[in-house]
Amino acid sequence: MPQEVEGSPSNQSAGGGRSETSYAQGFDTGYRAGSTAGAEEELASQLPAYTVLPEVSARDVLAAGLQGFLPRLKPLLRPDEVHHRIARALAEGSPLSLVRLGDGELLALAHDTVLPLEYARSAGYFLAEAGMTLPDPAARSLLAEAVRGADIIGIPSSRLPTYQGLLFPVLRYYGMDYVPMNLTLSTINYALYEHGFLLSLLQHKRVLVVGNLAAELAAVLSACSVQIAGVITPVKGFADIPRVVSDAAAYSFDIALVASGIPAVVICQKIAAEQGRIAIDFGHLADKLVSGEFKWPVP
Repeated sequence: MPQEVEGSPSNQSAGGGRSETSYAQGFDTGYRAGSTAGAEEELASQLPAYTVLPEVSARDVLAAGLQGFLPRLKPLLRPDEVHHRIARALAEGSPLSLVRLGDGELLALAHDTVLPLEYARSAGYFLAEAGMTLPDPAARSLLAEAVRGADIIGIPSSRLPTYQGLLFPVLRYYGMDYVPMNLTLSTINYALYEHGFLLSLLQHKRVLVVGNLAAELAAVLSACSVQIAGVITPVKGFADIPRVVSDAAAYSFDIALVASGIPAVVICQKIAAEQGRIAIDFGHLADKLVSGEFKWPVP
């Protein structure tokens, strides 16, 4: 399943350099080797002085130790469960917002709160392209309230510092208890597509498409028996949210697909809460469908 990382630069292969695949493979190999070495060194630091632990790996110790923490596992909604909840909301005509938190959203929430501004700026060098320029406390507050009010929240599987390493400190800072939250993976948009659930939800429904690629995505969806109720484009950052939400209210639709970077979280939650509709944070899945990298069978 793809790992959606907002704003991460792609590697270039022009000029005789290494290919993007080669870079990716090299990074993956290096990351795994570094992770293994770091885990082994951490284990060594925990052993009593003048002892060794023969023929036992850090992975073995982790597996044995994890058993004691299994009661603390937080279940995440699987793709079939998310599909069921959306289908039920469509059948009942009830509102539902599905939003997703990646490194961009978490850095936006963390700047000048959990993290110093300059650190967030450095780690979130791509945030302006994702719809938010730091510092922006007003946008940060809007984003926090949207997360608080969302029905289903996608979270990253990665435990790296700007992913789960930020998620739980951010939730704690804003006083959000994750235990009762309906959580799924932040790549749920891809999972719904890959399992065939997304097209079944959209076909023969009135769909509002929102984002900078909305017109192109609408054309792809139309070819798959999806009725396009309207197109709202472009979305120019957080300042554009009131206009987008107001424009959405003028359309009659069953479900909205929103691909507009970080503002999508707020737009989806507002469409659901204020207009009683279903709204899905569609993300870079829009790009992949428009480019043809991902395809749906045409009836």
